[in-house]
Amino acid sequence: MAEPPAGAGAAELPLRARLSFAAGHFLNDLCASLWFTYLLLYLHAVLGYGHRLAGALLLAGQVADGLCTPLLGYEADRSAGCGRYGRRKSWHLAGTTCVLVSFPFIFNPCLGCKENTPQWAAFIYYLPFIIIFQFGWAATQISHLSLIPELVTTEHEKVELTAFRYAFTVMANITVYGLAWLLLNFQVDQPDRTEHLGIQDVPIFRNLSLIVVGLGAVFSLIFHLGTKEKPYPPGSLPQLEESTPLLQKEPTSPPRPLLIWKDWLLEPAFYQVAVLYMSTRLIVNLSQTYIAMYLTNSLLLPKEYIATIPLVMYISGFLSSFLMKPVNKWIGRNLTYFVGILVILAFASWVTLARQMGAEIYGAAVLLGAGSATILVTSLSMTADLIGTNTHSGAFVYGAMSFTDKMANGLAVMAIQNLHPCPTELCCPACISFYHWVMVLVTGGIAIAAIASLCCIMVWPIRIRYHAVCLQGLSGAGTAYGGTESLEGRSQRSTVN
Repeated sequence: MAEPPAGAGAAELPLRARLSFAAGHFLNDLCASLWFTYLLLYLHAVLGYGHRLAGALLLAGQVADGLCTPLLGYEADRSAGCGRYGRRKSWHLAGTTCVLVSFPFIFNPCLGCKENTPQWAAFIYYLPFIIIFQFGWAATQISHLSLIPELVTTEHEKVELTAFRYAFTVMANITVYGLAWLLLNFQVDQPDRTEHLGIQDVPIFRNLSLIVVGLGAVFSLIFHLGTKEKPYPPGSLPQLEESTPLLQKEPTSPPRPLLIWKDWLLEPAFYQVAVLYMSTRLIVNLSQTYIAMYLTNSLLLPKEYIATIPLVMYISGFLSSFLMKPVNKWIGRNLTYFVGILVILAFASWVTLARQMGAEIYGAAVLLGAGSATILVTSLSMTADLIGTNTHSGAFVYGAMSFTDKMANGLAVMAIQNLHPCPTELCCPACISFYHWVMVLVTGGIAIAAIASLCCIMVWPIRIRYHAVCLQGLSGAGTAYGGTESLEGRSQRSTVN
Protein backbone atom coordinates (compact mmCIF):
# COMPACT_ATOMS: atom_id res chain seq x y z
CA MET A 1 0.00 0.00 0.00
CA ALA A 2 1.16 3.53 -0.66
CA GLU A 3 2.95 5.33 2.13
CA PRO A 4 0.68 7.54 4.22
CA PRO A 5 1.20 11.26 4.19
CA ALA A 6 3.57 12.72 6.69
CA GLY A 7 2.03 13.01 10.09
CA ALA A 8 -1.01 10.92 9.16
CA GLY A 9 -1.93 8.17 11.57
CA ALA A 10 0.95 9.01 13.95
CA ALA A 11 -1.25 8.52 17.01
CA GLU A 12 -3.05 5.20 17.34
CA LEU A 13 -6.82 5.38 17.60
CA PRO A 14 -7.86 4.98 21.28
CA LEU A 15 -9.72 1.84 22.30
CA ARG A 16 -12.83 3.84 23.22
CA ALA A 17 -12.89 5.41 19.77
CA ARG A 18 -12.47 2.02 18.10
CA LEU A 19 -15.34 0.54 20.12
CA SER A 20 -17.66 3.47 19.44
CA PHE A 21 -16.86 3.23 15.72
CA ALA A 22 -17.62 -0.49 15.67
CA ALA A 23 -20.98 0.19 17.38
CA GLY A 24 -22.04 2.32 14.40
CA HIS A 25 -22.98 -0.70 12.28
CA PHE A 26 -24.74 -2.64 15.03
CA LEU A 27 -28.26 -1.65 13.91
CA ASN A 28 -27.47 -2.65 10.33
CA ASP A 29 -26.05 -5.97 11.51
CA LEU A 30 -29.10 -6.74 13.65
CA CYS A 31 -31.46 -6.01 10.77
CA ALA A 32 -29.31 -7.88 8.24
CA SER A 33 -29.33 -10.94 10.48
CA LEU A 34 -33.13 -10.95 10.54
CA TRP A 35 -33.34 -10.12 6.85
CA PHE A 36 -31.07 -12.85 5.51
CA THR A 37 -31.80 -15.60 8.02
CA TYR A 38 -35.52 -15.31 8.61
CA LEU A 39 -37.18 -13.31 5.80
CA LEU A 40 -37.82 -16.24 3.44
CA LEU A 41 -38.77 -18.49 6.36
CA TYR A 42 -41.13 -15.86 7.79
CA LEU A 43 -42.85 -15.03 4.51
CA HIS A 44 -43.37 -18.64 3.49
CA ALA A 45 -43.59 -20.78 6.64
CA VAL A 46 -45.26 -18.22 8.93
CA LEU A 47 -47.36 -15.99 6.65
CA GLY A 48 -47.95 -18.70 4.04
CA TYR A 49 -46.76 -16.82 0.93
CA GLY A 50 -45.39 -18.76 -2.04
CA HIS A 51 -41.72 -19.35 -2.83
CA ARG A 52 -41.67 -16.95 -5.75
CA LEU A 53 -43.32 -14.08 -3.85
CA ALA A 54 -40.88 -14.51 -0.95
CA GLY A 55 -37.96 -14.63 -3.36
CA ALA A 56 -39.29 -11.62 -5.32
CA LEU A 57 -39.49 -9.49 -2.16
CA LEU A 58 -35.93 -10.40 -1.18
CA LEU A 59 -34.76 -9.74 -4.74
CA ALA A 60 -36.51 -6.34 -4.76
CA GLY A 61 -34.70 -5.44 -1.55
CA GLN A 62 -31.34 -6.51 -2.90
CA VAL A 63 -31.86 -4.62 -6.18
CA ALA A 64 -32.88 -1.47 -4.28
CA ASP A 65 -29.83 -1.82 -2.05
CA GLY A 66 -27.57 -2.54 -5.01
CA LEU A 67 -28.76 0.52 -6.94
CA CYS A 68 -28.68 2.84 -3.94
CA THR A 69 -25.23 1.82 -2.75
CA PRO A 70 -23.00 3.18 -5.56
CA LEU A 71 -25.16 6.29 -5.95
CA LEU A 72 -24.98 6.99 -2.24
CA GLY A 73 -21.25 6.30 -2.32
CA TYR A 74 -20.78 8.86 -5.08
CA GLU A 75 -22.88 11.46 -3.26
CA ALA A 76 -21.20 10.76 0.08
CA ASP A 77 -17.81 11.51 -1.49
CA ARG A 78 -19.08 14.82 -2.92
CA SER A 79 -21.15 16.12 -0.02
CA ALA A 80 -19.74 18.32 2.73
CA GLY A 81 -21.94 17.12 5.59
CA CYS A 82 -24.50 19.04 7.61
CA GLY A 83 -22.93 22.12 9.12
CA ARG A 84 -20.13 21.13 11.50
CA TYR A 85 -21.20 17.47 11.31
CA GLY A 86 -18.89 15.30 9.22
CA ARG A 87 -20.04 14.10 5.81
CA ARG A 88 -19.78 10.41 6.71
CA LYS A 89 -21.69 10.78 9.98
CA SER A 90 -24.37 12.91 8.30
CA TRP A 91 -25.17 10.13 5.84
CA HIS A 92 -24.98 7.60 8.67
CA LEU A 93 -27.60 9.54 10.63
CA ALA A 94 -29.93 9.79 7.64
CA GLY A 95 -29.61 6.08 6.92
CA THR A 96 -30.21 5.10 10.54
CA THR A 97 -33.42 7.11 10.61
CA CYS A 98 -34.75 5.34 7.49
CA VAL A 99 -33.98 1.93 8.96
CA LEU A 100 -35.66 2.71 12.28
CA VAL A 101 -38.95 3.86 10.72
CA SER A 102 -39.30 1.12 8.08
CA PHE A 103 -37.88 -2.17 9.35
CA PRO A 104 -40.57 -3.09 11.94
CA PHE A 105 -43.24 -3.14 9.20
CA ILE A 106 -41.37 -5.83 7.23
CA PHE A 107 -41.71 -8.42 10.00
CA ASN A 108 -45.33 -7.64 10.76
CA PRO A 109 -48.36 -9.01 8.88
CA CYS A 110 -49.82 -6.87 6.12
CA LEU A 111 -52.18 -4.32 7.68
CA GLY A 112 -55.66 -4.70 6.21
CA CYS A 113 -54.86 -7.97 4.43
CA LYS A 114 -57.21 -10.93 4.87
CA GLU A 115 -57.05 -14.62 4.03
CA ASN A 116 -58.48 -14.03 0.54
CA THR A 117 -56.21 -11.04 -0.21
CA PRO A 118 -54.17 -11.79 -3.38
CA GLN A 119 -50.44 -12.17 -2.93
CA TRP A 120 -49.63 -9.38 -5.38
CA ALA A 121 -51.39 -6.95 -3.00
CA ALA A 122 -49.10 -8.08 -0.17
CA PHE A 123 -46.13 -7.57 -2.49
CA ILE A 124 -47.20 -3.97 -3.15
CA TYR A 125 -47.70 -3.41 0.59
CA TYR A 126 -44.27 -4.61 1.64
CA LEU A 127 -42.33 -3.11 -1.28
CA PRO A 128 -42.17 0.57 -0.09
CA PHE A 129 -41.01 -0.44 3.39
CA ILE A 130 -38.32 -2.68 1.90
CA ILE A 131 -37.07 0.07 -0.42
CA ILE A 132 -36.87 2.64 2.42
CA PHE A 133 -35.12 0.10 4.63
CA GLN A 134 -32.59 -0.80 1.95
CA PHE A 135 -31.87 2.87 1.17
CA GLY A 136 -31.18 3.52 4.84
CA TRP A 137 -29.17 0.33 5.22
CA ALA A 138 -26.97 1.25 2.24
CA ALA A 139 -26.41 4.81 3.48
CA THR A 140 -25.38 3.53 6.90
CA GLN A 141 -23.10 0.82 5.53
CA ILE A 142 -21.24 2.99 3.01
CA SER A 143 -20.71 5.91 5.38
CA HIS A 144 -19.47 3.54 8.10
CA LEU A 145 -17.06 1.63 5.84
CA SER A 146 -15.74 4.89 4.37
CA LEU A 147 -14.64 6.02 7.80
CA ILE A 148 -12.09 3.19 8.12
CA PRO A 149 -9.41 4.66 5.79
CA GLU A 150 -10.05 8.12 7.26
CA LEU A 151 -9.66 7.11 10.91
CA VAL A 152 -6.55 4.92 10.47
CA THR A 153 -3.83 4.70 7.82
CA THR A 154 -1.60 1.65 8.38
CA GLU A 155 -2.47 -1.81 7.07
CA HIS A 156 -2.59 -3.53 10.45
CA GLU A 157 -4.69 -0.77 12.02
CA LYS A 158 -7.20 -1.19 9.20
CA VAL A 159 -7.31 -4.92 9.83
CA GLU A 160 -7.79 -4.32 13.54
CA LEU A 161 -10.56 -1.77 13.00
CA THR A 162 -12.26 -4.09 10.50
CA ALA A 163 -11.96 -6.92 13.00
CA PHE A 164 -13.59 -4.76 15.70
CA ARG A 165 -16.36 -3.97 13.23
CA TYR A 166 -16.87 -7.62 12.40
CA ALA A 167 -16.77 -8.57 16.08
CA PHE A 168 -19.77 -6.28 16.59
CA THR A 169 -21.39 -7.87 13.55
CA VAL A 170 -21.05 -11.26 15.17
CA MET A 171 -22.29 -9.90 18.49
CA ALA A 172 -25.36 -8.55 16.67
CA ASN A 173 -26.06 -11.93 15.14
CA ILE A 174 -25.54 -13.63 18.49
CA THR A 175 -28.04 -11.19 19.99
CA VAL A 176 -30.65 -11.89 17.30
CA TYR A 177 -30.32 -15.66 17.52
CA GLY A 178 -30.22 -15.62 21.29
CA LEU A 179 -33.42 -13.59 21.41
CA ALA A 180 -35.02 -15.87 18.81
CA TRP A 181 -34.13 -18.90 20.91
CA LEU A 182 -35.65 -17.34 24.01
CA LEU A 183 -38.84 -16.36 22.19
CA LEU A 184 -39.20 -19.79 20.57
CA ASN A 185 -38.63 -21.66 23.84
CA PHE A 186 -40.87 -19.56 26.07
CA GLN A 187 -44.11 -19.46 24.10
CA VAL A 188 -46.78 -19.33 26.76
CA ASP A 189 -49.63 -19.90 24.31
CA GLN A 190 -48.20 -23.21 22.98
CA PRO A 191 -47.73 -25.73 25.79
CA ASP A 192 -47.47 -28.61 23.29
CA ARG A 193 -44.44 -26.94 21.67
CA THR A 194 -45.18 -27.67 18.01
CA GLU A 195 -42.00 -28.35 16.06
CA HIS A 196 -42.98 -26.56 12.85
CA LEU A 197 -43.41 -22.86 12.18
CA GLY A 198 -46.84 -21.47 11.42
CA ILE A 199 -49.14 -18.48 11.68
CA GLN A 200 -49.04 -18.83 15.48
CA ASP A 201 -45.42 -17.65 15.40
CA VAL A 202 -46.21 -14.15 14.07
CA PRO A 203 -45.82 -12.53 17.55
CA ILE A 204 -42.32 -14.02 17.86
CA PHE A 205 -41.03 -12.29 14.75
CA ARG A 206 -42.91 -9.07 15.50
CA ASN A 207 -41.43 -8.81 19.00
CA LEU A 208 -38.00 -9.77 17.67
CA SER A 209 -38.03 -6.96 15.10
CA LEU A 210 -39.11 -4.37 17.69
CA ILE A 211 -36.40 -5.42 20.15
CA VAL A 212 -33.81 -5.29 17.35
CA VAL A 213 -34.77 -1.75 16.37
CA GLY A 214 -34.63 -0.55 19.98
CA LEU A 215 -31.19 -2.04 20.65
CA GLY A 216 -29.83 -0.76 17.35
CA ALA A 217 -30.95 2.77 18.10
CA VAL A 218 -28.98 2.76 21.37
CA PHE A 219 -25.77 1.60 19.68
CA SER A 220 -26.18 4.14 16.88
CA LEU A 221 -26.35 6.86 19.51
CA ILE A 222 -23.11 5.57 21.03
CA PHE A 223 -21.45 5.77 17.60
CA HIS A 224 -22.50 9.37 16.99
CA LEU A 225 -21.42 10.50 20.45
CA GLY A 226 -18.07 8.68 20.51
CA THR A 227 -16.76 8.87 16.92
CA LYS A 228 -15.04 12.07 15.87
CA GLU A 229 -14.86 12.97 12.19
CA LYS A 230 -13.04 16.01 10.86
CA PRO A 231 -15.79 18.20 9.37
CA TYR A 232 -13.89 19.58 6.38
CA PRO A 233 -15.47 19.58 2.92
CA PRO A 234 -14.24 17.05 0.34
CA GLY A 235 -11.35 18.35 -1.71
CA SER A 236 -10.25 20.88 0.89
CA LEU A 237 -7.21 20.54 3.10
CA PRO A 238 -7.70 19.38 6.70
CA GLN A 239 -7.03 21.88 9.47
CA LEU A 240 -3.58 21.84 11.00
CA GLU A 241 -3.41 20.12 14.35
CA GLU A 242 -1.23 21.01 17.33
CA SER A 243 1.29 18.30 16.44
CA THR A 244 1.60 19.40 12.80
CA PRO A 245 5.01 21.03 12.14
CA LEU A 246 4.80 24.59 10.83
CA LEU A 247 7.78 24.13 8.52
CA GLN A 248 7.39 21.17 6.21
CA LYS A 249 10.30 19.41 4.57
CA GLU A 250 10.77 20.05 0.89
CA PRO A 251 9.07 17.14 -0.90
CA THR A 252 11.21 15.06 -3.22
CA SER A 253 8.31 14.94 -5.72
CA PRO A 254 4.99 16.72 -6.26
CA PRO A 255 1.99 15.26 -4.42
CA ARG A 256 0.48 12.23 -6.09
CA PRO A 257 -2.84 13.04 -7.77
CA LEU A 258 -5.74 11.21 -6.16
CA LEU A 259 -8.09 8.94 -8.05
CA ILE A 260 -11.66 9.98 -8.81
CA TRP A 261 -14.49 7.54 -9.49
CA LYS A 262 -13.82 7.45 -13.25
CA ASP A 263 -10.22 6.43 -12.63
CA TRP A 264 -11.29 3.44 -10.53
CA LEU A 265 -13.22 2.01 -13.48
CA LEU A 266 -9.94 1.77 -15.44
CA GLU A 267 -8.04 -0.08 -12.72
CA PRO A 268 -7.80 -3.89 -13.07
CA ALA A 269 -7.29 -4.22 -9.31
CA PHE A 270 -10.71 -2.64 -8.78
CA TYR A 271 -12.37 -5.55 -10.60
CA GLN A 272 -10.14 -8.14 -8.96
CA VAL A 273 -11.21 -7.06 -5.48
CA ALA A 274 -14.85 -6.69 -6.59
CA VAL A 275 -15.03 -10.32 -7.77
CA LEU A 276 -13.39 -11.59 -4.59
CA TYR A 277 -15.68 -9.50 -2.38
CA MET A 278 -18.76 -10.64 -4.32
CA SER A 279 -17.77 -14.29 -3.94
CA THR A 280 -17.19 -13.79 -0.23
CA ARG A 281 -20.56 -12.15 0.29
CA LEU A 282 -22.33 -14.86 -1.71
CA ILE A 283 -20.89 -17.52 0.59
CA VAL A 284 -21.70 -15.63 3.79
CA ASN A 285 -25.16 -14.34 2.87
CA LEU A 286 -26.54 -17.35 0.99
CA SER A 287 -25.42 -19.79 3.68
CA GLN A 288 -27.06 -17.52 6.25
CA THR A 289 -30.24 -17.33 4.16
CA TYR A 290 -30.68 -21.06 3.60
CA ILE A 291 -29.28 -22.56 6.80
CA ALA A 292 -32.72 -22.35 8.45
CA MET A 293 -34.37 -24.06 5.46
CA TYR A 294 -31.68 -26.75 5.50
CA LEU A 295 -32.17 -27.43 9.21
CA THR A 296 -35.97 -27.66 9.13
CA ASN A 297 -36.54 -29.31 5.75
CA SER A 298 -33.45 -31.40 4.97
CA LEU A 299 -32.38 -32.45 8.46
CA LEU A 300 -35.96 -32.30 9.82
CA LEU A 301 -34.82 -30.74 13.07
CA PRO A 302 -37.16 -28.87 15.48
CA LYS A 303 -37.68 -25.16 14.91
CA GLU A 304 -35.49 -24.22 17.90
CA TYR A 305 -32.49 -25.18 15.76
CA ILE A 306 -33.07 -22.16 13.51
CA ALA A 307 -31.80 -20.12 16.46
CA THR A 308 -29.20 -22.39 18.08
CA ILE A 309 -27.23 -23.39 14.96
CA PRO A 310 -26.78 -19.81 13.65
CA LEU A 311 -25.88 -18.84 17.22
CA VAL A 312 -23.07 -21.41 17.27
CA MET A 313 -21.91 -20.18 13.85
CA TYR A 314 -21.54 -16.62 15.02
CA ILE A 315 -19.92 -17.45 18.34
CA SER A 316 -17.30 -19.29 16.30
CA GLY A 317 -16.99 -16.28 14.01
CA PHE A 318 -16.73 -13.93 16.97
CA LEU A 319 -13.78 -15.83 18.40
CA SER A 320 -12.11 -16.10 15.00
CA SER A 321 -12.34 -12.37 14.36
CA PHE A 322 -9.85 -11.60 17.14
CA LEU A 323 -7.20 -13.75 15.43
CA MET A 324 -7.27 -11.72 12.23
CA LYS A 325 -4.59 -9.18 13.14
CA PRO A 326 -1.86 -11.64 14.27
CA VAL A 327 -2.65 -14.09 11.47
CA ASN A 328 -2.47 -11.32 8.86
CA LYS A 329 0.89 -10.21 10.27
CA TRP A 330 2.19 -13.75 10.21
CA ILE A 331 1.11 -15.12 6.82
CA GLY A 332 -0.33 -12.09 4.96
CA ARG A 333 -3.71 -11.29 3.43
CA ASN A 334 -3.80 -13.87 0.64
CA LEU A 335 -2.90 -16.89 2.75
CA THR A 336 -5.29 -15.81 5.50
CA TYR A 337 -8.12 -15.72 2.98
CA PHE A 338 -7.05 -19.10 1.60
CA VAL A 339 -7.16 -20.65 5.08
CA GLY A 340 -10.71 -19.35 5.51
CA ILE A 341 -11.74 -20.85 2.16
CA LEU A 342 -10.29 -24.23 3.18
CA VAL A 343 -12.47 -24.16 6.30
CA ILE A 344 -15.54 -23.38 4.15
CA LEU A 345 -14.67 -26.30 1.85
CA ALA A 346 -14.37 -28.57 4.89
CA PHE A 347 -17.92 -27.61 5.88
CA ALA A 348 -19.21 -28.25 2.37
CA SER A 349 -17.54 -31.66 2.29
CA TRP A 350 -19.06 -32.56 5.65
CA VAL A 351 -22.55 -31.61 4.46
CA THR A 352 -22.07 -33.54 1.22
CA LEU A 353 -21.06 -36.77 2.93
CA ALA A 354 -23.45 -36.61 5.91
CA ARG A 355 -27.00 -36.71 4.57
CA GLN A 356 -28.38 -37.03 8.11
CA MET A 357 -26.91 -35.17 11.08
CA GLY A 358 -27.79 -34.91 14.73
CA ALA A 359 -25.47 -33.35 17.30
CA GLU A 360 -22.65 -33.23 14.75
CA ILE A 361 -24.40 -30.32 13.03
CA TYR A 362 -22.89 -28.14 15.77
CA GLY A 363 -19.38 -29.07 14.63
CA ALA A 364 -20.26 -28.19 11.04
CA ALA A 365 -21.68 -24.87 12.25
CA VAL A 366 -18.37 -24.05 13.97
CA LEU A 367 -16.53 -24.58 10.69
CA LEU A 368 -18.95 -22.41 8.70
CA GLY A 369 -18.83 -19.60 11.26
CA ALA A 370 -15.04 -19.52 11.52
CA GLY A 371 -14.53 -19.70 7.77
CA SER A 372 -17.09 -17.00 7.03
CA ALA A 373 -15.54 -14.64 9.57
CA THR A 374 -12.05 -15.16 8.16
CA ILE A 375 -12.87 -14.53 4.50
CA LEU A 376 -15.17 -11.58 5.25
CA VAL A 377 -12.68 -9.70 7.44
CA THR A 378 -9.86 -10.35 4.98
CA SER A 379 -11.85 -9.25 1.92
CA LEU A 380 -12.85 -6.01 3.63
CA SER A 381 -9.22 -5.39 4.54
CA MET A 382 -8.21 -5.93 0.92
CA THR A 383 -10.79 -3.34 -0.12
CA ALA A 384 -9.37 -0.84 2.37
CA ASP A 385 -5.88 -1.55 1.04
CA LEU A 386 -7.06 -0.95 -2.51
CA ILE A 387 -8.35 2.49 -1.52
CA GLY A 388 -5.11 3.38 0.27
CA THR A 389 -4.77 7.16 0.55
CA ASN A 390 -7.63 7.81 -1.89
CA THR A 391 -10.10 8.18 0.96
CA HIS A 392 -11.97 11.00 -0.77
CA SER A 393 -13.37 8.43 -3.25
CA GLY A 394 -13.53 5.55 -0.77
CA ALA A 395 -17.32 5.60 -0.54
CA PHE A 396 -17.61 5.03 -4.29
CA VAL A 397 -15.31 2.00 -4.08
CA TYR A 398 -17.24 0.48 -1.20
CA GLY A 399 -20.49 1.31 -2.97
CA ALA A 400 -19.40 -0.44 -6.15
CA MET A 401 -18.24 -3.50 -4.20
CA SER A 402 -21.54 -3.64 -2.37
CA PHE A 403 -23.45 -3.22 -5.63
CA THR A 404 -21.94 -6.40 -7.06
CA ASP A 405 -22.65 -8.34 -3.89
CA LYS A 406 -26.27 -7.18 -3.51
CA MET A 407 -27.22 -7.84 -7.12
CA ALA A 408 -25.53 -11.24 -7.13
CA ASN A 409 -27.22 -12.25 -3.86
CA GLY A 410 -30.66 -11.17 -5.02
CA LEU A 411 -30.40 -12.94 -8.37
CA ALA A 412 -29.02 -16.08 -6.74
CA VAL A 413 -31.90 -16.24 -4.23
CA MET A 414 -34.49 -15.71 -6.97
CA ALA A 415 -32.90 -18.45 -9.09
CA ILE A 416 -32.92 -20.88 -6.16
CA GLN A 417 -36.53 -20.06 -5.33
CA ASN A 418 -37.60 -20.65 -8.94
CA LEU A 419 -35.81 -24.01 -8.95
CA HIS A 420 -37.76 -25.20 -5.91
CA PRO A 421 -39.21 -28.61 -6.79
CA CYS A 422 -42.58 -28.32 -5.07
CA PRO A 423 -45.08 -25.65 -3.95
CA THR A 424 -45.04 -26.69 -0.27
CA GLU A 425 -42.03 -27.33 1.94
CA LEU A 426 -43.37 -29.51 4.72
CA CYS A 427 -45.01 -32.31 2.76
CA CYS A 428 -42.85 -32.59 -0.37
CA PRO A 429 -40.10 -35.25 -0.21
CA ALA A 430 -38.06 -33.42 -2.85
CA CYS A 431 -37.41 -30.56 -0.39
CA ILE A 432 -35.10 -32.80 1.63
CA SER A 433 -32.48 -33.22 -1.08
CA PHE A 434 -33.12 -29.76 -2.57
CA TYR A 435 -31.94 -27.72 0.44
CA HIS A 436 -29.15 -30.24 1.08
CA TRP A 437 -27.58 -29.51 -2.29
CA VAL A 438 -28.32 -25.79 -1.99
CA MET A 439 -26.13 -25.66 1.12
CA VAL A 440 -23.37 -27.61 -0.63
CA LEU A 441 -23.36 -25.35 -3.70
CA VAL A 442 -23.62 -21.97 -1.94
CA THR A 443 -20.59 -22.85 0.19
CA GLY A 444 -18.37 -25.30 -1.68
CA GLY A 445 -19.29 -24.26 -5.21
CA ILE A 446 -18.79 -20.55 -4.66
CA ALA A 447 -15.65 -21.24 -2.60
CA ILE A 448 -14.04 -22.73 -5.70
CA ALA A 449 -14.85 -19.53 -7.62
CA ALA A 450 -13.34 -17.50 -4.76
CA ILE A 451 -10.14 -19.54 -4.97
CA ALA A 452 -9.88 -18.78 -8.69
CA SER A 453 -10.28 -15.07 -7.93
CA LEU A 454 -7.66 -15.29 -5.18
CA CYS A 455 -5.23 -16.95 -7.59
CA CYS A 456 -5.62 -14.00 -9.97
CA ILE A 457 -4.75 -11.63 -7.13
CA MET A 458 -1.71 -13.69 -6.21
CA VAL A 459 -0.50 -13.66 -9.84
CA TRP A 460 -1.36 -9.98 -10.42
CA PRO A 461 -1.14 -8.34 -6.95
CA ILE A 462 -3.49 -5.52 -5.99
CA ARG A 463 -1.92 -2.22 -6.99
CA ILE A 464 -2.86 0.93 -8.87
CA ARG A 465 -1.59 0.36 -12.41
CA TYR A 466 -3.37 2.31 -15.15
CA HIS A 467 -3.54 5.66 -13.36
CA ALA A 468 0.13 5.49 -12.38
CA VAL A 469 1.22 4.63 -15.92
CA CYS A 470 -0.76 7.55 -17.38
CA LEU A 471 0.74 9.99 -14.91
CA GLN A 472 4.21 8.61 -15.58
CA GLY A 473 3.79 9.29 -19.28
CA LEU A 474 2.64 12.84 -18.62
CA SER A 475 5.55 13.63 -16.32
CA GLY A 476 8.28 12.28 -18.59
CA ALA A 477 9.99 8.99 -19.28
CA GLY A 478 11.78 7.23 -16.47
CA THR A 479 10.07 8.94 -13.54
CA ALA A 480 6.54 9.56 -12.44
CA TYR A 481 5.16 12.69 -10.79
CA GLY A 482 8.49 14.35 -11.47
CA GLY A 483 10.21 12.33 -8.75
CA THR A 484 13.09 9.87 -8.64
CA GLU A 485 11.18 6.81 -7.46
CA SER A 486 10.43 4.23 -10.13
CA LEU A 487 6.91 3.03 -10.87
CA GLU A 488 7.91 -0.52 -10.05
CA GLY A 489 9.18 0.50 -6.64
CA ARG A 490 5.95 2.30 -5.81
CA SER A 491 3.90 -0.64 -7.06
CA GLN A 492 5.80 -3.01 -4.81
CA ARG A 493 5.11 -0.75 -1.90
CA SER A 494 1.37 -0.57 -2.68
CA THR A 495 0.97 -4.31 -3.14
CA VAL A 496 -1.29 -6.15 -0.70
CA ASN A 497 0.49 -8.98 1.07
